[in-house]
Amino acid sequence: MSGMLLANVDPGASDDEIREFLVKYGFPPFTSIEHHEGDGSQPAVLLSFDELDTVALQRLQERINHVYWKHRELKVRILQDRFR
Repeated sequence: MSGMLLANVDPGASDDEIREFLVKYGFPPFTSIEHHEGDGSQPAVLLSFDELDTVALQRLQERINHVYWKHRELKVRILQDRFR
């Protein structure tokens, strides 16, 4: 299982919209999603992928890191097992 933090997500984006966006860029559907509002300036979602290992997820990360979606520049971080 691998984890990815997708930051600066539009707070109005639904789970289905996020799933569709990621699948469009070649990601498999995520297993779980947690929304983190923080202070509201850069809301984030924490995604888990049962079908991917960390190396595969890092390769996919390049496809969406710094992509503009819903008028926001997305920032992507892959979580290592020691941080989860």
